[in-house]
Amino acid sequence: MKIGIIGAGFVGQTVARLAVGNGHEVMISNSRGPETLFSMRSALGCEIGTAKQAAEFGDVVIVAVPLKAYRAVPVAPLVGKVVIDTNNYYSERDGAIAELDRQETTTSEMLAQHLPQSRIVKALNAIVMKDLATDGRLSGSPDRRALPIAGDDTEAKTLVAHLVDEFGFDVVDVGALREGWRFERARPAYCVPLDKAALLQTLSATTRDEMVTEGTWRK
Repeated sequence: MKIGIIGAGFVGQTVARLAVGNGHEVMISNSRGPETLFSMRSALGCEIGTAKQAAEFGDVVIVAVPLKAYRAVPVAPLVGKVVIDTNNYYSERDGAIAELDRQETTTSEMLAQHLPQSRIVKALNAIVMKDLATDGRLSGSPDRRALPIAGDDTEAKTLVAHLVDEFGFDVVDVGALREGWRFERARPAYCVPLDKAALLQTLSATTRDEMVTEGTWRK
């Protein structure tokens, strides 16, 4: 596939490296322009461009920007495309967002409102990037870690699940996009290494008022 990545921080770089390693064509971008990404072309083996160019380039596009910047994601080039939302909400970075503080919506539903004609899948947010880079295992491995996804488009989720499997992880589909709260920041399954059975059990048992103390899993 062609994979566009909007955001060139830890998430964007880690996903780019994994995608290139699995034979995909990748273009990475940031808000400052491709001239600031010059070294990444050779370091990651990918193309560099603007956010608009990355959105146009990708069959699948990954949004890996701070949540506060989600409205800067280009809309028109992403119409009809699968968009993977990796966002997490950090009020100390993103500012207070009342709807999220009141648990009235989720980060992915906010992105979906901004991209109403895109096929949003929540994924790759509930793992520390150093673990995403190193914890992948071959399919069928007894110690294979699982990662959660959520979305409203079944075909889009199948594609994303295939990509996550290529990266070396099993997948647990929690259902509709609105269920993505189950693996947002500070939920019991967030950035905790679990196999498929344990992750499914943890996600199913999670309640809206259940939060955990922040540990060492910050990205």
